[in-house]
Amino acid sequence: MKGGTLEVLLVNAEGIRHTNLVGRPDYFVFIECGDHVYRSKISSGEDEKTWWNEKFIYEFPLSDWKRFTHIKFRIMDKELFSDGGFVGETIIYLGGIITEGCDRGFLEVKPAPYNVVLEDDTYKGQIKIGFKFIASVRLIRNNKDIAHVPKTTTRQYTQEENKVEECSRIVNLWRMLWWWSMFSQKRIDTENKQNYN
Repeated sequence: MKGGTLEVLLVNAEGIRHTNLVGRPDYFVFIECGDHVYRSKISSGEDEKTWWNEKFIYEFPLSDWKRFTHIKFRIMDKELFSDGGFVGETIIYLGGIITEGCDRGFLEVKPAPYNVVLEDDTYKGQIKIGFKFIASVRLIRNNKDIAHVPKTTTRQYTQEENKVEECSRIVNLWRMLWWWSMFSQKRIDTENKQNYN
């Protein structure tokens, strides 16, 4: 039976609402697609950004994917005496991703920011999410479970992403060193000018 796999990359959130009065916020996200719900790890909101960098995988037969119109991200803030307070949510419609992914066999949507909607339908902050849809994956039904036969497909993409991320870190480090050296040189030049005058 042919199936499809949706990989969801939950990257970060920025500028979202703080619901607790005391202490720093601890955020987590419920990711709901069809009947399947995942819960992200808890991440603290420091410097206006909250980082998760987590990947979630949904696997279904292609016939099931046609029923799923959207995926919902509910951001929660872990509070002292409760499971969590509602921060906001984002709903992303999957029609285009699934249709094009089925036609091509593979579709990747690079991480992009989406608005976070509050209870009163206003917006506050953004959540950054990326997608990969892989069609033509053979699924085997075994005691109501769906087993994914070609496991190497997912691992290859993870390794490629790690290489890109590692290169990005090196480039960023180089940029920071370059800016630091330029800034230091300007400061030295300014101090030398003042001492000379």
